[in-house]
Amino acid sequence: MGSDLNRHIFIRDFRLQVSIGIHDFEKDGPQTVVVNIDLLLGPAEAAHGDRIANVLNYDVVHDGIVALAKSRHFNLQETLVEAILDLCLTQPGVVEARVSTEKPDVYKDCRVGYEAVRRRAAG
Repeated sequence: MGSDLNRHIFIRDFRLQVSIGIHDFEKDGPQTVVVNIDLLLGPAEAAHGDRIANVLNYDVVHDGIVALAKSRHFNLQETLVEAILDLCLTQPGVVEARVSTEKPDVYKDCRVGYEAVRRRAAG
């Protein structure tokens, strides 16, 4: 496997019900949040051999985000994104994570959201 191969895993348009927001009406119940994730993976240490044990299992990321979304109330999208970044960057082989959230029901004429990118700390 060539070292110049860029490898990404992504989850797109992941719709979740999340308790999120600072306004009283937002605290009455969960809102739809759309999450997008792009994970940059480091060079493969060995060929994957067509075995899930040799690659990042995106079920772990997906299920971790579901659990995170249900775990508490988030005042800000920024806080939710940071928590998802923490989860993603603990996964083996992930070098960088880009995470965005959108609250599609806030305005009728546009989408509003937040995005952040973080690289794994060296060492």
